Amino acid sequence: MSRIKSYITVIFVVYFVLGHSQNNFESDSLYKANEIEIAIHNANKEEERGNYYEAINILEKALNTSKAIQDKKNEGIIYSKIAKLQYNVDDLNSAEENIIRAIDAQYQIDDKLNQAISRYVYGLIYLKDNQIREALDYFKSAKTIFEEEDMNELITKVTLNEAKAHIELGSLNEANNLLDNTVLLATKNDLPLIESSALITSGHVALLQQKYERALAQTMKGSALATNHGSKELLNKSYEVLSKIYTANGEHEKAAESLRAYIALNDEILAERRENLSPDKKFQLQISDRDAYIQKQAEEIQQQNEATSLNKLTTILSVALITILSLLTLSLYKNNNIRLKTNNMLYKKNEELLTEKERAEIAAKTKANFLSTVTHELRTPLYAVTGLTNMLLEENPKPDQMQHLKSLKFSGDYLLTFINDILQINKIEANKVELDPEVFNLKNKVENVIAALSNQAIDNGIAIHFEYEKNLPEVFIGDQLKISQILINLIGNSIKFTKDGDIWVRIKNNSKNRKIYNVVLEVQDNGIGISDEKQQHMFDSFSQGSVQINRKYGGTGLGLSIVKGLIEILHGKIFMKSSLGEGTTFTVEIPLEETKKAVRSEKTEISKKLNQLDLNNVTILVVEDNKINQMITKKILNKMNLKCEIIDNGEDAVEMVRDNNYDVVLMDIHMPGISGLEATKRIRSFDKSQTIFALTAVTLEDKMQEFEEAGFDDIISKPFKQEDFEKKLFTALSNSKSSAQV
Repeated sequence: MSRIKSYITVIFVVYFVLGHSQNNFESDSLYKANEIEIAIHNANKEEERGNYYEAINILEKALNTSKAIQDKKNEGIIYSKIAKLQYNVDDLNSAEENIIRAIDAQYQIDDKLNQAISRYVYGLIYLKDNQIREALDYFKSAKTIFEEEDMNELITKVTLNEAKAHIELGSLNEANNLLDNTVLLATKNDLPLIESSALITSGHVALLQQKYERALAQTMKGSALATNHGSKELLNKSYEVLSKIYTANGEHEKAAESLRAYIALNDEILAERRENLSPDKKFQLQISDRDAYIQKQAEEIQQQNEATSLNKLTTILSVALITILSLLTLSLYKNNNIRLKTNNMLYKKNEELLTEKERAEIAAKTKANFLSTVTHELRTPLYAVTGLTNMLLEENPKPDQMQHLKSLKFSGDYLLTFINDILQINKIEANKVELDPEVFNLKNKVENVIAALSNQAIDNGIAIHFEYEKNLPEVFIGDQLKISQILINLIGNSIKFTKDGDIWVRIKNNSKNRKIYNVVLEVQDNGIGISDEKQQHMFDSFSQGSVQINRKYGGTGLGLSIVKGLIEILHGKIFMKSSLGEGTTFTVEIPLEETKKAVRSEKTEISKKLNQLDLNNVTILVVEDNKINQMITKKILNKMNLKCEIIDNGEDAVEMVRDNNYDVVLMDIHMPGISGLEATKRIRSFDKSQTIFALTAVTLEDKMQEFEEAGFDDIISKPFKQEDFEKKLFTALSNSKSSAQV
């Protein structure tokens, strides 16, 4: 009996100790959780005071605590808040790193609401970094959740920032609609500061649209709200917009008054922010303060001028001139739009010049964004059209179906060529085409171009004659791709406008300076010819000689414009000689450097090299939301004897890569939910070595840096060529194999 009592006593003691330990653990966790909440509250207070770095310090300590107790929810919230603070001080790189961590943590615990808030912050970061399409994608995904949860204040904020994004895109009508909606939401939900910002921004848009009456009314309403609710930043923005409106209306006194108010209030704001910014930003603000001081000196001198004698006036004007020159000198050391606008108000001529520059930049930006959108929207369905057509042609179609499929293929190829031509023109005009010199055989290159166009020539009953000067070397250093484009356009143009005739392609030497040959490429035909009147415009974009010619012979009229642009890039010249009804001769002169180096074979036999590798265990993950594109890509890969798995969204792709080993990931860019860019960034946070190709319809070169920063190894454009994919796949697999052997 005593033994039983002893057992009971021991059990009771153990239970008591374990229970007490558990209670202590729970108590400690609750204490730390409460500590985190207090820290977040204190950080919010510091943020309201503008003490951003102090707020970051508080949150970083709270972050360590949340990690210690494995509080994923607060970990995600804190990362997101730190990112927002770093966004406020323009530390965009750090902000992006932390917002990715926030979204990743929130995704792991399915914290949809806070993830939506983080997406909104990511949108703000993208907007400030001038990545407008990405910003709109994140705003849209965040807004969907906010609407589901009835988060009215956040819905209003997102709508306002969507409007600002559309202003950057030049979509002013869309921006106006969003701003009007923002004002309604802000009024309904009693959000006066957001309403003020929307009204002032609306005034700015009306100014851009030259609707000066609306611009003034909207800005004045926003200014009154900013004054009533003590927002210096919004009031200052209203002064800036008002100065522009008054200038546009010719009310120079009111413009000067608004500008002075803007300068004074801006100096006050800058002084308050100085201690809360990084050293680099402090330096910029110091320069701004000096500019403001000089500006005030100039104004004081101007006031003194009115009451002084002629001699004193001359002296003071000299001082004023030196002061203004100092202002201009300082402005060279910073990129501060505020001060540039100040200078513009003082110098009307400069203002007009800057306005023209801004308009040109807006037009160029609008054009680039338009082309980017058109490229994506057209190339995506084209991928399906060309892919399905090629598949059907390879599957032994019925004879009566063959002609229809060939027509479909021709239409798809024509549309793709048209898109590529437009993009090529845009790149040439934007000076984004760079030379890519390499060793090549000029004679072989011309022969290959002629061979590629021979079927078209035969269909038109044309004989192509090729002459290569006997004493001219064959191997040169130059940009062979651009030379091919020039020849394809010129010979293709002759084929199109010649029926049952002849085309002569001649390559000869015009002159020589050491190793540099002034090579002449001549393309002559006996086709319809060009009238003297039309010859003056043949190198303009969309020029086809006449409407009748366009209807009869087809084409876009971009070929010769592209040729001229490419020849200028190659430092060459082009001449045209033509007579109506007798034919046309194009003569191109291009400097090329002779070389004794060996030419690398253009046909690298990638397919054979791929077959030498062990492809049995190669697995590819295809991330693509379009069902037709999924089928086509899978078909292409299966033809290459490659295994593939398909997933239709970025979130699942991240988890698939986390849980499995893939040799290559083909990542689409634009998908519902998270984009391919964000998915890749998440993968890079835990896997630096995974090979990831961007599978995208976007081809503008200004996207290349964005893809590289996201962590892509390479880019494959839609609709992609199988040989292009094979080459990149071989490189990736070879590198992977070499790494494994090491």
